[in-house]
Amino acid sequence: MRFVGGDELNGHFQEFEDQYLITMYDFFESNPGQRVRTGDLASSLKVSPASATEMVQRLASKGFIDYQPYKGALFTDEGLIRGTKMKRRHRLAEVLLETLSFEGDIHETACRLEHAINDDLEVTLSLLLGHPVNGPVTFGTEMPEPSPEILEKIQSSSSKIQFLHHLGEGQKGILHGMLMTDGDKAVLNGLGLELGMELQRSATGFTFADGSGFACSPELAAKLLIRC
Repeated sequence: MRFVGGDELNGHFQEFEDQYLITMYDFFESNPGQRVRTGDLASSLKVSPASATEMVQRLASKGFIDYQPYKGALFTDEGLIRGTKMKRRHRLAEVLLETLSFEGDIHETACRLEHAINDDLEVTLSLLLGHPVNGPVTFGTEMPEPSPEILEKIQSSSSKIQFLHHLGEGQKGILHGMLMTDGDKAVLNGLGLELGMELQRSATGFTFADGSGFACSPELAAKLLIRC
């Protein structure tokens, strides 16, 4: 038998709470201002109605939810802030996994990763992924806006790492890393690209430091990390 300490137990409760808030946000996206029945929450989360009611009451006691028996649950202002933050982190995790060409279940894995993303990592992922305004293409979802605190950190960050395809015209940087398969490496070698090389975005594509151009597909450019 494994003993679960107080901090770990609290951590699990926090994850459960956040999962409910993320699900509440899904309903909010579809019908802003509409109350959500606990039965619908239970169905979405695949839990019993009694468990959903208990958690909704718990969230209401913390000020995240306005709950009225037989009428349903509605975000408070504080709850919407928290739900938006967690949904954004979930979708950032999905975009990251898609960028990494992850072959597993992106949504399920993002459900686990979202709880490990703190403010600093959210800022880093936002910068690295080029401030995405949408979730993964396969899901067709919008990216919730960052909170004012996160936006301020993004704007003041000194981080200079980004993917090659996020460079604007005229911007340049040093090839710093690569996320690719063996097949991608063969293509990379054929282009003559090596770590430490200076690359620049031009009006028609990408160039080396000497101004000569090279053909780089959007898919490959999305896997090359540049330090500006």
